[in-house]
Amino acid sequence: MTIALYARTKQWPLESVVIRLRHSRIHAKDCADCVTRTDTLLDRIDTEVQLAGKLTAEQRGKLLEIGHKCPVHRTLKSEISIREVPMTG
Repeated sequence: MTIALYARTKQWPLESVVIRLRHSRIHAKDCADCVTRTDTLLDRIDTEVQLAGKLTAEQRGKLLEIGHKCPVHRTLKSEISIREVPMTG
């Protein structure tokens, strides 16, 4: 959504965006670019982004950069703490 909105704002010829995600679990010690180095499993999400349209290489690069700044991408890249909070009422 963020990529499409940015392209529309810039009036770039983006026709469609297809994003494929693949989830797996890997050992932290096998992850070269991970901070965590314990004997635990990490969630890994592999992404493929397909941009259709007569875009220049520069436009494609910028759209991918913008995609990495979207709220969902930033949330998934951050450390996440999930707490159960009792419902009130």
